[in-house]
Amino acid sequence: MGKPTGFLEYTRREAPVRSPEARLQDFGEFHGRLSDQERQEQGGRCMNCGVPFCQSGMELEGAVYGCPLHNLIPEWNDMTWQGNGGHALSRLLKTNSFPEFTGRVCPALCETACVCGLHGRPVTVRENELTIIENAFAQGLMQPRPPAVRSEKTVAVVGSGPAGLAAAELLNRRGHTVTVLERDDRLGGLLMYGIPNMKLDKEVILRRIDLLTREGVRFRVGVEVDGEMARTLLEQYDAVLLCCGATQPRPFPGAGEVPGVSYALPYLKGATQALLGRHVDAALSAAGKDVVVVGAGDTSSDCVATAIRQGAKSVTQLIRKPKSMVEPRENLWGNPIPFHDYAEEEAIARFGCSPRRYETVVDHLETNEAGKLVGVVTAATRWVNHGGKPKMEVAEGERMLLPADLLLIASGFSGCESSVLEAFGLKKTKSGCAATEGQGYATAHEKVFVAGDMRRGPSLVVWAIAEGRAAARAVDAYLLGYSNL
Repeated sequence: MGKPTGFLEYTRREAPVRSPEARLQDFGEFHGRLSDQERQEQGGRCMNCGVPFCQSGMELEGAVYGCPLHNLIPEWNDMTWQGNGGHALSRLLKTNSFPEFTGRVCPALCETACVCGLHGRPVTVRENELTIIENAFAQGLMQPRPPAVRSEKTVAVVGSGPAGLAAAELLNRRGHTVTVLERDDRLGGLLMYGIPNMKLDKEVILRRIDLLTREGVRFRVGVEVDGEMARTLLEQYDAVLLCCGATQPRPFPGAGEVPGVSYALPYLKGATQALLGRHVDAALSAAGKDVVVVGAGDTSSDCVATAIRQGAKSVTQLIRKPKSMVEPRENLWGNPIPFHDYAEEEAIARFGCSPRRYETVVDHLETNEAGKLVGVVTAATRWVNHGGKPKMEVAEGERMLLPADLLLIASGFSGCESSVLEAFGLKKTKSGCAATEGQGYATAHEKVFVAGDMRRGPSLVVWAIAEGRAAARAVDAYLLGYSNL
């Protein structure tokens, strides 16, 4: 806990945020920092609630409340209140491999279960977490911790996203020799090429990669794992852990075929590559274009925000559900959580109105004689009760034509790509994820394990880190017969 009476004396205060007008001028992170005293007071709001639901990570009626990593939140909040950053760091790193990532992009499931939210506003858990780790880096506390002894066991981790990096960190510290393989030209997976720079500056990822490298983790980029490479890995390594994500998009007619129609990830990847100095196809730039985005999740918001920064002429976001089904979010106690979409705020600042059109879907595409996209014809939806559950129907009647030079599809993912699984002779589940033995991380192949979104489906960075850490324990037990991770 923090100060015994802190939740009575201090109100919740969040870190300052640059105005939408200011942050639209660049791709820099737009969240600031509170002063040391103000942050201490926020840590002091953590109350002695008896049962710290914030670290429970429990599922209730299909929703998860509390931290999936089971972070020791009351402990490091107490250390924050006392001004003991070193002890706060030690408790934080005990459960979370990369607080600098979750402190920026996690939706703060911990705060949905904070007891302070029962009759007021929860503790600023995520911001407290980010302050602890950033202060640690600034003060030189984050130093390499290579293992004192090597085990002579080798592990190949395929995929350098949060799950792969978390597993590599633990397995390396256990003493195993770990090599991380990445098919892209840069490390980080979706941290690098799926989350825009204004939410997660790429220097933050490179800083962590550098630390892991100094601890002894080996990295290789530009490695495509086909059948031949899979056989090589099985011959040269004692275990292989697949953390390749779940980036197979839900099919959309025309995506990747009609010029001007793209799935969200290639677009976001191109935007980041352009920032990093690489030449990118102009067809994947929103500059001067009428842009339409399909979807209501974080990825669609990132597309909206990126398109505005690139200089889009207009941006429209199509959402098939009604507003009442999209925005409301409740905490563990059933109290509403304020909804704020940073991209919507920026669109209002740039264009004077929200880009969101609810209960609207794409009916068909309009193309010119050359086959290039020139417009999107939309249709209204209606939702009816079907066996106690809402079911969408496309309403009959008038259609609306939206001018569109670029259509971005951010309507979700259908599981992991098949190529790596096929290379190792593994199968998918009905949900499109990698099939494992029981509820664990082992696969039908004795030496091959799987973790992250590839195993559980598209999810959050915090879940990917939890998966990577749990899979590391499974791999360690396979290699040594037991695990103390």
